[in-house]
Amino acid sequence: MRIRKYGPQDCETLFRLYHDTVHSVNARDYSQRQLDAWSDGTWDPESWNRSFLEHNTLVAAEDGGITGFGDMDPAGYLDRLYVHKDHQGKGIASAICEELERSVCADRITVHASITAKPFFENRGYVTLKEQQVERKGVRLTNYVMEKRMQR
Repeated sequence: MRIRKYGPQDCETLFRLYHDTVHSVNARDYSQRQLDAWSDGTWDPESWNRSFLEHNTLVAAEDGGITGFGDMDPAGYLDRLYVHKDHQGKGIASAICEELERSVCADRITVHASITAKPFFENRGYVTLKEQQVERKGVRLTNYVMEKRMQR
C-alpha cells in the first residue's frame, strides 16, 4: 500500500468509493433511508474536487487501484475517511489517519464520526464530546463530535 497526495484525476474514483462504502459498510448501523439521504449518488465533480484541493487529501493505492482516502482541513477538522468495502480491517484507515494527524499544526483534531466509525476513532485516542442528530434531506442521522488532543 502506498499513501500519496490527491490529484484531480482521482475525484470520480473517490466519490464512487465514498458512495459504495456508505451503502455497504455503514449499512449495519443506518437504515436504507438514512444511507440514501447520506449519499444519494449525485455527484458534483467541481465541488468535490475543490474540497479535496482545499484540504490535505491523501489517497491509499495498491495494485493500481485506490483502496481508501481521507482529507483534513488546515484547522484540524478530519472531513472524510473512507476505505473500500473489500479492504476493511487492513490498516488502511489507520495509515491515512496517521499521516493526516501528523500533517496538521493544530493542537487538536476534530471529526464528526458515524456510529460505524466511532470505535475506530476511540481506538486512536479520540474522545466523544457529544452525540448529535444531523439532518440530511429531511432524514435524521446520528453521529458523534469527537476530538483528539495532539502532543506537540
